Amino acid sequence: MAAFTLKLNFLGNILVRLVSFIVLVFLARFAYIFTVKGKSCNSDDFCFLPETLTLKIAGSNPNSIDLPDSGTDLRNYYYSIFQDLIADGFLSPNSHSLCIETLTGQDVEALIDVGVIDSIGIFHKSSPPLIRYGYGHHLPFDDNTFHFEFAGNGVLDRSPKPAEFAKEVSRTMKPGGIFVIHTMSKDDYSLNSLIQLFSSFKLISSIAIDSFATWRPQIRQVIFKKVTRFEPMITPCTKNTCVDFEKLKNYCFIPEYKRELIRKAESLIEKEPLKPWIKLRNVKYLSSMVDISFKKRYIYVDVGARSYSSSIGSWFNKQYPKQNKTFEVYAIEGDRGYHDEYRRKGVNLLPYAAWLRNETLFFEIARVQTRKNVEKGRGLGRVQSAQSSLDFLWDSDKIMGFDFAGWLMSLVDEKRDYLVVKMDVKGSEFHLIEKLIENGAICLIDELFLKCHYNSKKYDKTYTQCFELYFSLRDIGILVHQW
Repeated sequence: MAAFTLKLNFLGNILVRLVSFIVLVFLARFAYIFTVKGKSCNSDDFCFLPETLTLKIAGSNPNSIDLPDSGTDLRNYYYSIFQDLIADGFLSPNSHSLCIETLTGQDVEALIDVGVIDSIGIFHKSSPPLIRYGYGHHLPFDDNTFHFEFAGNGVLDRSPKPAEFAKEVSRTMKPGGIFVIHTMSKDDYSLNSLIQLFSSFKLISSIAIDSFATWRPQIRQVIFKKVTRFEPMITPCTKNTCVDFEKLKNYCFIPEYKRELIRKAESLIEKEPLKPWIKLRNVKYLSSMVDISFKKRYIYVDVGARSYSSSIGSWFNKQYPKQNKTFEVYAIEGDRGYHDEYRRKGVNLLPYAAWLRNETLFFEIARVQTRKNVEKGRGLGRVQSAQSSLDFLWDSDKIMGFDFAGWLMSLVDEKRDYLVVKMDVKGSEFHLIEKLIENGAICLIDELFLKCHYNSKKYDKTYTQCFELYFSLRDIGILVHQW
């Protein structure tokens, strides 16, 4: 009896293993047909999904899978787009044309259908002969190759390297060539950031058009023309796009959309708060109101950084909305007592005091000054110009100050970089802001967090004067927050 039971168990184990093997073979066969061959139930191979649920290859690109009939619809959509561009004179049947990072190849085929035979696309999976391997930020073509380039489906919006993308378009485009881009930019700030990427192009038009996607009724079509040496590169400001606040040499032109963002910012606190400082609250950060995706670099400069945890670690890294962008962080701090904290923090430390020019300064750290001729009420607080090394007790009181405004001008590209500045300089803010305005460096700053010091033995300014400073900065178009 025991032998019989043992035999049944043995046969049962064999049967279970056999069934498992058959199931695995079945699944492997199905996976091969479904994912590799991409055939539907009308093929000679076996499949068990009903035909209405199978996926269908769209167009001629086997690397892109779409829903039934959407390939034809998308091709017709692009056909209509290109027809309009031909009618408006932006595209010619003789144009050597490129579709950048085409997902399905339908835009390339639509160009051929409309009569632009010399057309090709690139994607990170090639599909000869119409689609070559490549990325938007690294085009596999020689300089001055194409008369027409097209970037549909929001490819620049998703690009990890938008500045390199724009540079490659400029490199491969012939002078006088046309570049058309479809973007899902949600606000004027991001749209203008996109436009500023293409510095060697002239903006022709920017209009809202119907989208192919039903979930997003409209997108924006932007048309650029690569300028020749004899054409102006910048379209003059119109009444609706730019406001000239001061016809002075170094004042910047503030676009109206930036002024609108300032109007949306939190209100300034007009009356002096009961506490001797103002903590950030209800702040409407710029990056929470606009899309910053099209900037080349993202930079945060902490002027008067003190310890790493005082603002960089505790506030900027944890609270500032960065939209998943990696920021270059600069800490400007002259007090040597804080310098060791910045080692291995991924922060660029400038061990100097932000100042009006390059010169030796006295760095006040609650020490008694030895000369009676030190001016009172200068409003400088932490730093003062040192006439000689005999002015103060110890050499350790001395520190190098540097031309902060000049350094900022050399660091930042006004049109392409996104710059956030926090300034806490213990009374020097009035002098630094004046210098920033004087040489135009203030125009580089997208968002400024400014602490204004007032009403103490060290600072001769009143809260009213600080409020006027904040108000004046906003009035000339600078988004400043009370720190």
